[in-house]
Amino acid sequence: MRPRPLLAAALVLLTAVAAATTQASGSPALELARQYLGPHGPLTPAVFYDKPLGSTPRASCAPGSRPETGLQGRVPAADYASGRAARGYTCNATVVGRFGSNGGFRVERYVDKAGHVCAFYDSTLLFPRDVTDDVPGTYVLDMTDPRHPKRTAVLQSPAMITPHESLRLNAKRGLLVATAGSAATQVGFVDVWDVSQDCRTPSIQSSLPLALLGHEGGFSPDGMTYWASTTFLGGLTAIDLSNPVLPRVVWRSSQYVVHGLALSADGNRAYLANPTRTDFVTQTTRGGGGMLVLDVSQVQQRVPNPTVKVVSSITWPEATIPQNVLPVTIKGRKYAIEFDEYDTNVYQFTPKENVGGVHVIDITDERRPRLVSRIRLAVHNAKEREQLAGDPGATQVGQGYAAHYCNVPTLVEPGILACSMIASGLRVFDIRDPLHPREVAYANQPVVNARNPARVGAYAMSAPAFVPASRQIWYSDVNTGLFVLQLSAQAWPGRP
Repeated sequence: MRPRPLLAAALVLLTAVAAATTQASGSPALELARQYLGPHGPLTPAVFYDKPLGSTPRASCAPGSRPETGLQGRVPAADYASGRAARGYTCNATVVGRFGSNGGFRVERYVDKAGHVCAFYDSTLLFPRDVTDDVPGTYVLDMTDPRHPKRTAVLQSPAMITPHESLRLNAKRGLLVATAGSAATQVGFVDVWDVSQDCRTPSIQSSLPLALLGHEGGFSPDGMTYWASTTFLGGLTAIDLSNPVLPRVVWRSSQYVVHGLALSADGNRAYLANPTRTDFVTQTTRGGGGMLVLDVSQVQQRVPNPTVKVVSSITWPEATIPQNVLPVTIKGRKYAIEFDEYDTNVYQFTPKENVGGVHVIDITDERRPRLVSRIRLAVHNAKEREQLAGDPGATQVGQGYAAHYCNVPTLVEPGILACSMIASGLRVFDIRDPLHPREVAYANQPVVNARNPARVGAYAMSAPAFVPASRQIWYSDVNTGLFVLQLSAQAWPGRP
């Protein structure tokens, strides 16, 4: 159906008003209608949240904690010199288990049919750079006793040895999948492993070059579709896993520049972290980025030659490098929790840039996404940038005080959100009130006096896993391996 003349006129007027307001205020936050015209007609412009950036209220640390010495999220050079950094920093969290000395981008937890408890995590950011004292690959741990993890296997198929950010577990089907990836783009072998029978000894089902090029990945909740993203060259591939021994491509497009993505509970919507801002009027891309919502129902339903449609998109003034998205439901409303990372250019070339952290977006009306709150640490604020530049790891390429991956214990009423924020370690936030999130815990274990300067400081990059019954969070640090954290009851309300 073609848009009514009055609606089209209103969109033109909105565009003009937005342009005038942007010029008057200098803020890009009111870029409206022009950005949200999809190939299937006009979409309602997103509503922006224009409150000052600031930072999320910091955690109140109970006795027994080893809190940070100053600015929220910071490990200053003085703490290295005094020996304070070597003791680590904890707030309402205790390290109760450790394994290894390498880490990557994701930790997954799984309980198989026989009741074995396992963890899976990638051991490297860029194969084989980070694995200096162990074998590379995806590690399999027996977590029967999480205080004493035991490695039972190392997966070394083409994708599992260099999965970059693509490692994903589907617990419903017991499938562990990855795409061969790198910081740019790797030859897209897709490896499928079955972990359902005995998670301690997974069995490979297939390893095929289905994604063409790889970087990130996502799973439909039913476990029937794995989505591989190409990122820098643009591309998204949907792979049918109904037969994991012989997976097949059911849809592919180079139209979308995708970093990470997640799927809705029914698999009909894809939420894309879009690292460049797409103008659907001119079909061009610009800097910035944000989140795209796609209707992928025809792919999910296996319609021949499926059509994928843009439902909506949203950006924000401080967009840096959108990383991924978590769709959650809180008190009956639907939200997308998006997290931005950034690179060291903010110290060297754009020191006054306001960088992104975590964005909470109300998607209850999916055609009108609304940014309702932000989650940021004090170290993310531009006014602090100059004093932070001398901190160990702050200006190291790929490191720094940046958000990277977040995860929740459950997608419905998650209660808490845990985010790896690289040199700031793992941070935990109470999101029961998504409009007013607050920090409740953290753990940061920086490396000091390393022979390799690239391995100084914390390097927490991974999406963590959870054990709600025991208030545990499992995450990995590139420099120091896997950590098992025990949160206090104060930090995880409602848990034993």
